[in-house]
Amino acid sequence: MSRQERINMINFIQRTKGIAEEQLLYMTDLDIEHIYNSAYYQFEIIQE
Repeated sequence: MSRQERINMINFIQRTKGIAEEQLLYMTDLDIEHIYNSAYYQFEIIQE
């Protein structure tokens, strides 16, 4: 994952899940991607 993708994912997670940036900084790319996918899936359900 590129640096910009990671930044975008972290920003989305912070807005939707309310997780602090400090917690996300030490997570692996796979951890971030998993949380992002979960948050995005829930976001899609709410939007429908």
